[in-house]
Amino acid sequence: MELTTEQLNIINSVGDIKINAVAGSGKTTTMIEYARTRPAGSRILYLAFNKSVKLEAVQKFQQQGLPHVKVETAHSLAFKYIVTGSKYRVLPQAYKTYDIAQILGLQAQGEKHAEYMVASHINKFITYFCNSDKPRVQDLNYLSLVSDPKARKFVTALYPYIESQTRLLLAKMDKGEIEVIHDFYLKKFQLSNPVLPYDYILFDEGQDASPAMLDVFMKQKAVKVIVGDAHQQIYGWRHAVNSLEKADFQILHLTASFRFGQDIAQLASEILWRKHMIRDHSPVSISGKGNNKAVKVKAVLARTNLGLLLKAIEMVREQKKIRKVYFEGNINSYTYAEEGASLYDVLNLYNGETMRIRDKLIREMRGMDELEEYISKTEDVQLGMMVEIVKAYGNDIPRIIKSIKDKHVENNLKEEADMIFSTVHKSKGMEYDTVQLVDDFITEEKLEKYLNEAGEDDMLLSKLNEEINLLYVAVTRTKNSLIIPESLMPDSFPPSACIHVLEDNPMEDIYEIHKPFQPGGGKKKSPVPVVKLLDLDAIRAKHKDAYKPWTEELDEELTVMYCEGVNIKDLARHFGRSRGAIESRILKLELEDLYG
Repeated sequence: MELTTEQLNIINSVGDIKINAVAGSGKTTTMIEYARTRPAGSRILYLAFNKSVKLEAVQKFQQQGLPHVKVETAHSLAFKYIVTGSKYRVLPQAYKTYDIAQILGLQAQGEKHAEYMVASHINKFITYFCNSDKPRVQDLNYLSLVSDPKARKFVTALYPYIESQTRLLLAKMDKGEIEVIHDFYLKKFQLSNPVLPYDYILFDEGQDASPAMLDVFMKQKAVKVIVGDAHQQIYGWRHAVNSLEKADFQILHLTASFRFGQDIAQLASEILWRKHMIRDHSPVSISGKGNNKAVKVKAVLARTNLGLLLKAIEMVREQKKIRKVYFEGNINSYTYAEEGASLYDVLNLYNGETMRIRDKLIREMRGMDELEEYISKTEDVQLGMMVEIVKAYGNDIPRIIKSIKDKHVENNLKEEADMIFSTVHKSKGMEYDTVQLVDDFITEEKLEKYLNEAGEDDMLLSKLNEEINLLYVAVTRTKNSLIIPESLMPDSFPPSACIHVLEDNPMEDIYEIHKPFQPGGGKKKSPVPVVKLLDLDAIRAKHKDAYKPWTEELDEELTVMYCEGVNIKDLARHFGRSRGAIESRILKLELEDLYG
């Protein structure tokens, strides 16, 4: 294998270095060759981003005759140091809001479900602390993370109580009274100031390092190598930091991508150029060296679970050739919130069928109004998305989801799928022959609008910077061709043989990037989430006929046009309704079963 000059510079380097590597630039190959050329007997640790990357890296190092390179994730390393042989029992998933309220015996504080709102903020505070490099909970200001005005008011009033109960829950974990979460033993690992027995430590995906793990890494005496892409930082919501900026090491670069060709490379560079709208930005040089011609592995990538699910519904129903599908990660993760509530729980609440609700928190709600009030005061974006899906599709949801699951293949048959569906976060580190983007990413027009309102708020500017990163990561997953909505394309950027521009599909009817903040009194402004869902009134305003009753005449007209093969998009235009309304009526009339 012929190495580039950039790769050789890295392999021949000495001392601590950081490598800014563009997408698809062969960083794993470079790290393998770097490890191979270290002195005989060197003890080398390779820190992978997650379990799937770890397993792939183990295989690659072994195939290259380098079994002495130890591959770990931050959590697997911490587990061996803290949990193995200890009193600790690990909870497979994070604690649910309801469980925290029960464990701590939280009491309502003047309004309905306040104990669960407090528990939700405790959960987030623990995540914030465990991923930080601070030694004490009280060294952090959790309120700085709370942006929605209602949530901010709630947390401000109860901050001492939330902080004290956060400390109490962590103390219960530390004493072994309750099971510990994965973030807890990572934090415990950092606070133990471990000395790792390695001569070289290679830290992958350094742009998304937790401050806790970065603190462990920086304190080691080993030669340190950080490799990552500053423009692929997309885990700010998990309190990740860009170690490429934090580490004062010699910087080297990998600017040639072997994944895709020059057209995609140029598009990626143009997207990153939008960062100059936020702050000073140096142009990114990406050289596309890829020449892949295959079109076997096709993927649809979205910014959000909601955007992806809606696109999957549309494509599976419209395109009869899609007989097998695969969702990156567990398919259920797209219908379940992080804390365990399912789409079906929200649907049962919507229908007033309390006895059928499995999630204990949702069961406590007396109706959708109470749930939406809870969402507004806890900033639970995932639950908010579920509410929007339920409002849009109602009781057709079970059949819609079942139709998708019936087509879903197992992990080992992934490459047999006609289409792979994934969010950008779940596609991290993945690559596909052909990628189609859902139009729920930030557009240049919206970016300019929000920046005019954002002022000098660093936190909000960072969020907008990450929104650009998300689109960059999505675009650079392709090895061959890209299908991209017109609204996401840079102005005057020409389509090509491998870049296909789609007429805009108004996904923003369901989702948009909202104003970064709202006035909060005085000179300061109180931030609200950058990501916010529109309510259904906005959808109704745009599609005035979407919620009018269907008549027998309209049903007959829809049936005839469906049998003639008219697609969903054109049906929606003809009837003046949203795609969701058309799909819902097709389900109701069982047209697919009768005439599909």
